Amino acid sequence: MNTVFAAIGLIALLPGSAAGDVSVEERLAARLPGVEAENVKPTPIAGLWEISMGPQVVYVSEDGRYLLRGDVVDMMNGDNLTRARQAELQAEIVDRLAGEFDESTMVIFPAENAQHTVTVFTDVDCTYCRKLHREIETYTDQGISVRYMFYPIAGPGSAGWTRADAVWCSSDRNDAMTRAKLGQPVTAEGACEDTPVAAHYRLAMDLGLRGTPAIVTDGGAVVPGYLPAADLARMLEQE
Repeated sequence: MNTVFAAIGLIALLPGSAAGDVSVEERLAARLPGVEAENVKPTPIAGLWEISMGPQVVYVSEDGRYLLRGDVVDMMNGDNLTRARQAELQAEIVDRLAGEFDESTMVIFPAENAQHTVTVFTDVDCTYCRKLHREIETYTDQGISVRYMFYPIAGPGSAGWTRADAVWCSSDRNDAMTRAKLGQPVTAEGACEDTPVAAHYRLAMDLGLRGTPAIVTDGGAVVPGYLPAADLARMLEQE
């Protein structure tokens, strides 16, 4: 949720857009860095609009002046509209992961007796990504298989991107991932022009992920940052 507020916090610094023929969705998106018009939707409450980034939901007034964080509840029937919408967004994430990416495009550290699978967007250079990987066996011992997708935060052309490509282009990707996370050099083996790094990066951006590691559970929930294996296991059992 903090990633949404980091972007929306810049609203006051941006000029307002003239109304003209511009839709409310386009006008609000223009004022919110990182938000597309398709992420802006009306709510059942007149003048209140939903902003979504990945599974995160906040609300903004139609004039873009007021920002609301929290649950919207229909007092007539007790329905939590925010949680229902978050569940829809989480399901969309799961469907997209399953539909666009199979495991052949990931680096997987499987649990012997897997009870859960998480997808971790990782940057080989990030401190907490390295911490998580140093503890990879504690995750697999908890019955959690870890599927890595690449998310070099510095973007295309960065050193982290180059190292991600090199990991993918190694004959043993698991070993290369471990060496990269230890800060050891990893060199691409032979010609390797087709890697999934760009596709992984685009997906992470589309999901509104702004930091690494980002853990996506098999239920579609997004955990921003590092979470110890025992805590993650408890969370997964409650999904």
